[in-house]
Amino acid sequence: MQESEYHQRVEPKRLPDDAPNILIILIDDAGPGLPDTYGGEVRTDTLSRIHDQGIGYNRFHTTAMCSPTRASLLTGRNHHRIGNGQIAELANDWDGYAGEIPKSSALGAEVLRDYGYATAAFGKWHNTPAIETSAAGPFDNWPSSIGFEYFYGFLAGEASQYEPNLVRNTTSVLPPKTPEEGYHLSEDLADDAIHWLHNHKALEPDKPFFMYWATGCLHGPHHVMKEWADKYAGKFDDGWDAYRERVYKRAIEKGWIPKNAKLTPRDARLSAWDDIPEEERPFQARLMEVAAGFAEHADVQAGRLVDEVEALGYGDNTLIVYIWGDNGSSGEGQNGTISELLSQNGIPSTVAQHIAAMNEIGGLDVLGTPKVDNQYNAAWAWAGSTPYKGMKLLASHLGGTRNPMAVRWPARIEADPTPRSQFVHCTDIVPTIYDVLGITPPLVVNGVTQIPIDGVSFANTFDDAAAEARHKTQYFEIMGSRSIYHDGWMASAFGPRAPWVQGMPPGIQDWTPDSDVWELYNLDEDWTQADDLAAAMPEKLAQLKETFSIEAAKNSVYPIGGGLWVLVFHPEMRISSPYREWNFTGDIIRMPEFCAPALGNRANTVTIDLDIPANANGVLYALGGAGGGLTCYIDDGVLCYEYNLFIIQRTKIRGSAPLPAGAATITVETSYVEARPGGPLKVVISVNGEEYASGVVPISAPLAFSANDCFDVGRCLGGSVSLDYYDKMPFRFNGTISNVNVRYAT
Repeated sequence: MQESEYHQRVEPKRLPDDAPNILIILIDDAGPGLPDTYGGEVRTDTLSRIHDQGIGYNRFHTTAMCSPTRASLLTGRNHHRIGNGQIAELANDWDGYAGEIPKSSALGAEVLRDYGYATAAFGKWHNTPAIETSAAGPFDNWPSSIGFEYFYGFLAGEASQYEPNLVRNTTSVLPPKTPEEGYHLSEDLADDAIHWLHNHKALEPDKPFFMYWATGCLHGPHHVMKEWADKYAGKFDDGWDAYRERVYKRAIEKGWIPKNAKLTPRDARLSAWDDIPEEERPFQARLMEVAAGFAEHADVQAGRLVDEVEALGYGDNTLIVYIWGDNGSSGEGQNGTISELLSQNGIPSTVAQHIAAMNEIGGLDVLGTPKVDNQYNAAWAWAGSTPYKGMKLLASHLGGTRNPMAVRWPARIEADPTPRSQFVHCTDIVPTIYDVLGITPPLVVNGVTQIPIDGVSFANTFDDAAAEARHKTQYFEIMGSRSIYHDGWMASAFGPRAPWVQGMPPGIQDWTPDSDVWELYNLDEDWTQADDLAAAMPEKLAQLKETFSIEAAKNSVYPIGGGLWVLVFHPEMRISSPYREWNFTGDIIRMPEFCAPALGNRANTVTIDLDIPANANGVLYALGGAGGGLTCYIDDGVLCYEYNLFIIQRTKIRGSAPLPAGAATITVETSYVEARPGGPLKVVISVNGEEYASGVVPISAPLAFSANDCFDVGRCLGGSVSLDYYDKMPFRFNGTISNVNVRYAT
């Protein structure tokens, strides 16, 4: 038996007497060119404060995708190696893409808890298999079962900031306020974390705490109150190209990037600002104003949390790690959108469609509100990742994988304005925490043998800006986009898809990784991947490609592009319930979409047994939210159905006469007119066996309506699927629903 294993099984776990509290703050989908701390134009006072009172890292790296980064950050292991090669909703049967962190890769929080830390997590949690997120669990992969004693947040990649589907530990809960009462998710997460700190101070003052606070900002949808967006009114009217030039110059002036760093050019597939028609520019500029206000608002909420840490006397001995982005800025808004899941579903649209739909519901002022799920143009994401080429989902280029990080620990780290330029990766966070606490990574946790940690500690850089970089080799891969870093060099292959291009990538059905063109960069001399050396140094490139192959094999990356399997090739194989028939009573609410019947893209029949009052009103059922979904409801006695295709197309089917009062059976039968992903649907509504109304949905959503919204019976508790009852939410049915039977046709 090895000594360290014996120590874990027999000797009590001990922490140093001065063990610090640990607070990790993680902002979502935020690129390095956004915060004014480092030259951007989004006000980030809290990030600046942590940086100025501590140290900053300008070569911290993520995976290029949110949930893979979080899996690596929380465990210290490479994302494919622990089944997180893509988001959980797109999981498949290959080991590297299974969508579940194995028990052989315990979270750092679980180890810290065993050593005596109080542990809590707040906000976005995107590392539980989507099919396990309902009130029935199972709860083995929920945060409160894998290391965090307390959790409050949402189990998805994104959520409405106004009507999120929330859980506390393992219980589904509704937001404490409505949007009309001033609710916003980022504020709620700060409130709850502060309350947890108060309880901790009162009940466990002798324990150090480990807190993971991960806001849903800046992931789409970009939701923030108008006064926050208005702070930036007019600031982006000259467009993304001019913005990028300004940020690049300031980043050099601040010493955040080297003076010889080059500003990389815009990809030809991204529009120049000068090419945007004049009539579209107010829309594009306002999208960025909303995003900027959203980001500043989140930083302010992080500041409230830091303020409370200090007010409670924890400030001096709390290690704060503030990471600005779990990947680069996101281009999933593509050409600018009022409903960002259009891109996930591969449905092309025009800016004119978005503007027309926006104008029908309130014009520019509707952006950022609960009525839309807006996200900025991908060119703003490119500008937000200044000075690099890439953005989120591009593991090949640093704009997708390089994010700022600031670290503060007054008891141990002296403030130093010199940027730490060692190569650091998200897998390095956990081993660094272990290092400062003197913890040997356990060989066994809860009886399960652990796989080795991939990251390495960067604690040697706390006191020495010139310390040797310990992380020598690191692969990157997301959906076929990939690269390999080794000792100052990087080889990159862009991959089969540009995330900002609408629809499915041209030629994707014939794509093979073997046909990809590789680039070569000397990052020690070329900070931004501006000078491709592949043609000049073919042997060096071949060496790095071989290194990538070795690392990919070690980490279960193969097949390259495995994350595309569901998204591109087989959307019908998306994670979904194993059931083909359900029976719901009238009180079933908040059933996550990935666990619920797929009413929007499967042939099905919904049969509702109900008692209809004389003045019938209310929702019979709803799936999805304001950004997209379907709903069946009664409006002043008339039975209605709406298929909301991501706001830009609404199919409404309405009866011509009111329903009679009394017991009734309503059926809604959905079938494909053309059986293909996204194909048109025929919807036939019958009452007591007689056809009542019918219609055709021209385009269906092949993947999903939402990431976090739900199926509700008898009311609509998330976003308002139909604008017809927006002002009446949750528009509870005023009759009695005995049973809702849902059955798939095939």
